[in-house]
Amino acid sequence: MELVFATNNNHKIQEISALVGSLFQIKSLADIHCFDEIPETGQTLEENALQKARYIYTKYGYNTFADDTGLEIAALGGAPGVHTARFAGLHCNSADNIAKTLKVLDGIEQRDAVFKTVIACILHGQEHLFQGEVHGCIAHTSMGNGGFGYDPIFIPQGFAVSFAQMPINQKNKISHRANAMEHFLHFLHTLIKK
Repeated sequence: MELVFATNNNHKIQEISALVGSLFQIKSLADIHCFDEIPETGQTLEENALQKARYIYTKYGYNTFADDTGLEIAALGGAPGVHTARFAGLHCNSADNIAKTLKVLDGIEQRDAVFKTVIACILHGQEHLFQGEVHGCIAHTSMGNGGFGYDPIFIPQGFAVSFAQMPINQKNKISHRANAMEHFLHFLHTLIKK
């Protein structure tokens, strides 16, 4: 089965491709010659994921899926949440987001956080949603060079290392995206068996 992953994030494509294996052919936006700036104006992770998937399905006609991820920090009232990717501003990068997070948490000991991913899939016009999450805490400093996004400052529950310090195969077993993908892949496998 061929599916378009509505993202320009090569790290996400690599992670998902590793999880999917050979049963499904994952195409990127570049593979379908989509270089549009896809709107992402929802107020929730679900709305954003659906908005991206609907855009690709409607304009290009491919079965597609999209995700949106949010980091919810308890001490910040659940922020940055849906604004995770742009926490430090509209044109910020991961280093900016990490720096802002560490700055606003400076002096705060209660650093519990939850990483959530929502996957929206549109297959033959039918919409489906899948969610995964992982609990943990925010480190006091960046740790490790692997992963992407907030990985250097997110320590998953039960571990003493950040996502950025883990081998990708270990992260892929426990991450929020992996959990959401597990639900999504179970759904796809069920379809294939029918």
